[in-house]
Amino acid sequence: MTKAIRIHQTGGPSVMHVETVETRDPGPGELRIRHAAIGINFIDTYHRSGLYPVPLPAGIGLEASGTVDAIGTEVSGFQPGDRVAYGGGPLGAYAEVNIVPAGRVAHLPDAVSFDQAAAIMLKGMTARYLLKETYAVKPGDTILFHAAAGGVGLLVCQWARELGATVIGTAGSEEKCALARAMGATHMINYSSENVVSRVHEITDGKGVPVVYDGVGKDTFEMSLDCLQPRGLLASFGNASGPVTGVDLGILTQKGSLYVTRPSLAHYTASEAALAANTADVFDAVARGILTISVNQRFGLDDAVQAHEALEGRRTTGASILVP
Repeated sequence: MTKAIRIHQTGGPSVMHVETVETRDPGPGELRIRHAAIGINFIDTYHRSGLYPVPLPAGIGLEASGTVDAIGTEVSGFQPGDRVAYGGGPLGAYAEVNIVPAGRVAHLPDAVSFDQAAAIMLKGMTARYLLKETYAVKPGDTILFHAAAGGVGLLVCQWARELGATVIGTAGSEEKCALARAMGATHMINYSSENVVSRVHEITDGKGVPVVYDGVGKDTFEMSLDCLQPRGLLASFGNASGPVTGVDLGILTQKGSLYVTRPSLAHYTASEAALAANTADVFDAVARGILTISVNQRFGLDDAVQAHEALEGRRTTGASILVP
């Protein structure tokens, strides 16, 4: 038996409950992983709320680190006791143990701790595909990233700086602005007291930016479009303020023949080869000191409700983890 967070209906954080569930043996091609640390991500709140529907009842959580506890048949390359991590599923990471396909699991280098891995697998892979694939950032580019003091944002600030880009970030307080500057943002805009569009055009001498990375969604959609230069790209990769709906595509022409994409990590890591390349790049960036991982909030597994309340209330910075 093991302890896990389960949901039987969708809604606010209170729909999550701690339950004792049976621990099954791994099947063919599967590993059973005993968790040391569990990542908390905004996508978890989408599954819980029903924004991204999942069959109920369900576990929750997509990312964790720990050790291999048992191995199914048809598995090679792993042994019990191996240090491993995964990000992107399957659902059920908010638990003491989880069954995961071996092809979705990465060996954890000695240089990366369990806490760091749980904080960086999903967020680090997201930062990587955004910066290197959705829009390949080049030396000399100036980019805009919303919520720059969040878990993905702090990684993007550091990685984009290493790629030679100038980072303009947004955040809702002076404390968060200072944190993002310390991690590599060149310019920070406090959206609580400053006009984001005006400041972006001031910083770029009226040209706008070639790409905006927007994980906020509804509240920042038109603002993001207005920050782009002609033929610029909006990468809308999250819905922290709610989903973007009812868009008239004509607005893209009016604002400069703009492009919009709604990317997902799942599509950028769909094959085992793509996943392996992404995780290897993330671990290499950590090992070389390009990425410093800020685990700024730790919660017990029993405190998942409080963790989601803090995340959705924008009371967190950097990464948050659950410790089983």
